[in-house]
Amino acid sequence: MSTYIHGTTILAIRSAQERRAVIASDGQATLNNVVLKSTAKKVRKIYNDQVLVGFAGATADAITLFERFENKLKEFGGNLKRAAVELTKDWRTDRVLRRLEAMMAVVNSEALLLISGAGDVIEPDDEMVGLGSGGAYALAAAKALRQNTKLPIDEIARKALEIAGSLDIYTNQHISIETLEW
Repeated sequence: MSTYIHGTTILAIRSAQERRAVIASDGQATLNNVVLKSTAKKVRKIYNDQVLVGFAGATADAITLFERFENKLKEFGGNLKRAAVELTKDWRTDRVLRRLEAMMAVVNSEALLLISGAGDVIEPDDEMVGLGSGGAYALAAAKALRQNTKLPIDEIARKALEIAGSLDIYTNQHISIETLEW
């Protein structure tokens, strides 16, 4: 029996038109079939509050990656894409880091990226990304809402997470949203 802690839904949306970005998350962390925490914080502002980061995966792994990513941002003068590529290189080649099980959505005024330990640094065409067990549900709902309503991105994110929470057993309704404006 696996004792992997999982149960995350992250949705990141960037809007050049609104001049802001959001990352929304649920609060549930589970161990097998038991809810360990309902109010987990999965999104942080880093690099002098200029970058939002959301994670899906093991919490300790994500904290390690937050710290490493912020160091890369400092090393490369806040260049989000360069810092992401360099983190991914380390993540794939470092003996300790390559065992980390997490994915990250990162966003600033310049870009939104998905970063994984498999070597992925992806900038989605529509400036939205969903991660975790409910990520695909949240992303699908956000795409539909963005295409068919005039809601601001924070409302789209909230409604999309509510929908994901109604479908995915590892996603709860304790939704938190962090906003970055420029």
